[in-house]
Amino acid sequence: MNNPALTPDVDPSSVFSFELDQFQHDAINSLNAGRSVVVCAPTGSGKTLIGEYAIYRAMARGKRVFYTTPLKALSNQKLRDFRSEFGFDSVGLLTGDVSINRDAPILVMTTEIFRNMLYGTPIGQVGTSLIDVEAVVLDECHYMNDRQRGTVWEESIIYCPESIQLVALSATVDNSDQLTDWLNQVHGPTDLIYSDFRPVPLDYHFASSKGFFPLLNQDKSELNHRLIKRKRKRGDRSKQIARQESPGLSEVLEHLRSRDMLPAIYFIFSRRGCDRAVAEVGDLWLVDGDEAQRLRPQIDDFLTRNPDAGRAGHVGPLYRGVAAHHAGILPAWKGLVEELFQQGLIKVVFATETLAAGINMPARTTVISTLSKRTDSGHRLLNASEFLQMSGRAGRRGMDEVGHVVTLQTPFEGAKEGGYLATSNPDPLVSQFSPSYGMVLNLLQTHTLEEAKELIERSFGQYLANLHLQPQYKQISEIKQQLADVHSKIANVSDEDVAQYDKLRQRLKVERKLLTTLQEQAAETRKEELTMMLSFAVSGTLLSLKGDNAEISAPVTSVLIGKTPGSDTPLLVCLGQNNRWYVTSVDDVIDLYAQLPRIDVPPDLLPPTELSLKPGASYDGDEITEAIAAQIPESTDDFSMAPEVLDQLRLVSSLHEQMESSPLHGLGNAASIYKRQARAAELEAEMEELRSQVELQSQRHWDEFVTLIEILQYFEALDNLVPTELGQMAAAIRGENELWLGLVLDSGNLDQLAPHHFATAIAGLVTETSRPDSRVFFELSTEVADALASLRSIRRKVFQLQRRYGVALPVWLEFELIALVEKWALGMDWVELCENTTLDEGDVVRILRRTLDLLSQIPHVPHLPQEIKRNAQRATQLIDRFPVNEVVE
Repeated sequence: MNNPALTPDVDPSSVFSFELDQFQHDAINSLNAGRSVVVCAPTGSGKTLIGEYAIYRAMARGKRVFYTTPLKALSNQKLRDFRSEFGFDSVGLLTGDVSINRDAPILVMTTEIFRNMLYGTPIGQVGTSLIDVEAVVLDECHYMNDRQRGTVWEESIIYCPESIQLVALSATVDNSDQLTDWLNQVHGPTDLIYSDFRPVPLDYHFASSKGFFPLLNQDKSELNHRLIKRKRKRGDRSKQIARQESPGLSEVLEHLRSRDMLPAIYFIFSRRGCDRAVAEVGDLWLVDGDEAQRLRPQIDDFLTRNPDAGRAGHVGPLYRGVAAHHAGILPAWKGLVEELFQQGLIKVVFATETLAAGINMPARTTVISTLSKRTDSGHRLLNASEFLQMSGRAGRRGMDEVGHVVTLQTPFEGAKEGGYLATSNPDPLVSQFSPSYGMVLNLLQTHTLEEAKELIERSFGQYLANLHLQPQYKQISEIKQQLADVHSKIANVSDEDVAQYDKLRQRLKVERKLLTTLQEQAAETRKEELTMMLSFAVSGTLLSLKGDNAEISAPVTSVLIGKTPGSDTPLLVCLGQNNRWYVTSVDDVIDLYAQLPRIDVPPDLLPPTELSLKPGASYDGDEITEAIAAQIPESTDDFSMAPEVLDQLRLVSSLHEQMESSPLHGLGNAASIYKRQARAAELEAEMEELRSQVELQSQRHWDEFVTLIEILQYFEALDNLVPTELGQMAAAIRGENELWLGLVLDSGNLDQLAPHHFATAIAGLVTETSRPDSRVFFELSTEVADALASLRSIRRKVFQLQRRYGVALPVWLEFELIALVEKWALGMDWVELCENTTLDEGDVVRILRRTLDLLSQIPHVPHLPQEIKRNAQRATQLIDRFPVNEVVE
């Protein structure tokens, strides 16, 4: 990637009039060393400057830079910013349906457009569209986390020629080192430039009905101790704790104004909530006289040019410095709000969290009204990255000494949750890589199957999967080594030897079990006999002692000296073979040797006076008792062993001897050799299972790719892995299910529709299924309804096959909402259109823009009749007017 011929480099001090931060210097040095960079730093820290430096350097060298953003709105904003900074003619824009000055040295575009450019050229080659491009800036690279669109960032990085430097700008994420390592592997030498320094530090506050408080302690490492709730006393019998009240909206705003903490972005996670907030505080004057005089002409001018664009209930509050910003608002109105906010003339914007991830709208303060939100999978606490994204909007560089983040008490969350999120590390980037029909078809147009597989295996998702599977890979390696060790130790053992040994071992196991049973039965019988025999035992009788009152590790043969008088169960006073006196109970006698002659005990022999006549007592004997103890013979189980036990014991011994004479015995420990043989089988099974799991996880993306190939082959979009005419049509389309859209256009079922009907039918293919509460009070024309109905059989086949293969790509065919498109195409004015639906204006624009997006692609789709291409162009002209069109000045 090194480009020594392109020196000298541009001196940063010649283009930036202020002192750069260290991370900015580090990033510029890496770029000038010919390396790509991943710049990971907080929102508002000056990451964009590195992209701007790449632009200055490229222009000085007569080269070009592509600047990619995740959103059209952000692309439009960058166009305006760069025109101001680099000159009007130096900047161009590509956003799918807008193309301005596309040969300019600085070309701003959405990331999807960049990815689509790369599809047309074999990977690694520089196509005509990338000639003279020195660097590509991937702004908001953390959008890789986006569930629906994250794939685009991964593909862009994988497909981008290695000769082009990548400048990936990302908010702070927990695994920026992994992202950088992945770029090193799939693109080329890349440096991580990481900074957690915020030029404008943040102060965190907690607001409740009792007032405003610091959320964190002095060093901002943990929750402010004053906010920690004391535990209730044990005597408190109250069964219910009253839910905490949220502070009033006007109260919060008044506090922000009195502490000079405006302007603020006030995050509320619902459109209705934002609109209600504007209605509640819209009568407040938050701007002074001078600001009001600057506001009025700009708002008046906008409304003069766009009389239908004023949002009902929002115009008056806007004059007073209050606004809302969410997806239900007209893009043009949102653009006005953004412009006025950046001028400091709007003092509070009530916004959904989409604003946090979008355009550049820093504020002095961000208020986060609740720390949980409703998702498709239920209600959950915000994650750390969501909180960071919103809080990062606070603090304007060069304008504020400190930024403020305010979390509010709600009935469900309080200071504890706020403190947790404010001190949490950012979440890691995860891969959202997912093959699509378009990806399969585009790759197979320019690559072999083997090359396509290599590209899929270069995804960030595959990289993370391989990292995740490292323990399993290590385990497989260890098992292989263990298996080799085991095989080396049993290499000379035949299967016949092992089978014979196993047979003996199993027999021995059975016979030992039987021996235990016989011994238990014999012991029970012997116990009954002992009780009777002990009642007649006299001095000199030989006994075997072991029990609770004879604390010895092994049975000791003893001679009975005497019994304590005066009791039905007398204690026994015995002298052991070890010349020690014992006082025991009858239960401590485990055998009585009646077949052995009694020991001659002197009649005057008495136990020592120190021996307490209590169960368990014992005492050492003397020289006299030592002579008696010496006469006691060694004990042997054969003295009293039952005949059947003795026979079984001999059988067990015989089997044991046979095992010792086995050929395995000569090779070492016979039992361990057998265990090794069994262990080898276990290890082989364990390794096979691990390999299956690893293969399943490591090839998941490729398996998905192959599944899509099979579906495409069924519909004859692929022939021998080469796209057919249908496949080429689908490959040229960008949508959520390119196969479905290609099948529809190829069917001819829409060919005869008039332009306004054609636009409406196209809307039916790209509009998501409506929510139950969504209504449109227009009837869909028969022509469109019939045309869409004729597509149901195709849709059914696609659905059935996707279900069979476990593919979850959407196959939209919407009838309910699209009558709006027909009325708009026929010239209905905007106000009347919106009066006939429950949808927000922003949602109506979204439906129309999605329709426009597909209509604008159709003229470029190969193998379609010219008539349908002209029809698409006419349909585009019918609906591409304000406020649907994107006005780029």
